[in-house]
Amino acid sequence: MWAPIGSRPAAVRDNRHESAYLFGAICPDRAVGAAIVMPRVSSEAMSVHLAEISRSVRPDAHAVLVCDGAGWHQTGQRLTVPSNITLLRLPPYAPELNPIENVWQYLRANQFSMIVWDGYDAVVDACCKAWNWLMNDQERIVSITTRNWAQVRT
Repeated sequence: MWAPIGSRPAAVRDNRHESAYLFGAICPDRAVGAAIVMPRVSSEAMSVHLAEISRSVRPDAHAVLVCDGAGWHQTGQRLTVPSNITLLRLPPYAPELNPIENVWQYLRANQFSMIVWDGYDAVVDACCKAWNWLMNDQERIVSITTRNWAQVRT
């Protein structure tokens, strides 16, 4: 949103506190992604997300999932990591190393800004529509998530 320097532009504001959480992962090489929308973040929700990613991995492939130090990303008794996925943990306070952070920033700027939704179901619907909108733009997926230092070629 454009506004004169030093001013704050008028914007819609919603003081309600209903939230949904979009868990997503993208394979820049194939320009595909897997996502779920959950009512809360937890190790159980992350396990459901990992199972969804696992179903998207080609049978002859293995996925390496870059993740930060969030509590629900921690392995242990509650987080179930499928055998075709390896979690690559980032150092603390380094979100710029995680390509999915660019996806969240892009979706916030292009799909989620300046909107007030009418309840939880509308929030979930907006998350699904935003993810599907992005998944239909393969060039954008690749440009947002590709890191030269993170490519492995065989």
